[in-house]
Amino acid sequence: MFDGLSAYRPQALAALRIMTALLFIEHGTQKFFNFPPSDQPFGDLMNLIGLAGALEIAGGLLILLGLFTRPAAFVLCGFMAVAYFMAHAPQSFFPINNRGDAAILFCFVFLYLTAAGPGAFALDNRR
Repeated sequence: MFDGLSAYRPQALAALRIMTALLFIEHGTQKFFNFPPSDQPFGDLMNLIGLAGALEIAGGLLILLGLFTRPAAFVLCGFMAVAYFMAHAPQSFFPINNRGDAAILFCFVFLYLTAAGPGAFALDNRR
């Protein structure tokens, strides 16, 4: 019944990659520019929060463009795993309670992109 949809696999992968990147970049812009506005601005960025914001913006842009997708996704996968265990897991065992469910989802989407590649509409396809 759904076999015909397999022809759209590259476009579906591109949609996953692009939407993930846009959501990920938003985390970085919130840290650096307080956009979208947050109830708790981050302030001093000369620490791990600044590094996280830089990775979220730069890595997110690479993923968005589909440029060096596999290595960027690999680095971001590891970054999200570290972020989860450093910032979220100590607060509670359950991801819904420690607010780490987004970090886990980002980690596994980036792991998938590492294995699957960028899909359609990527600059990697032109290299």
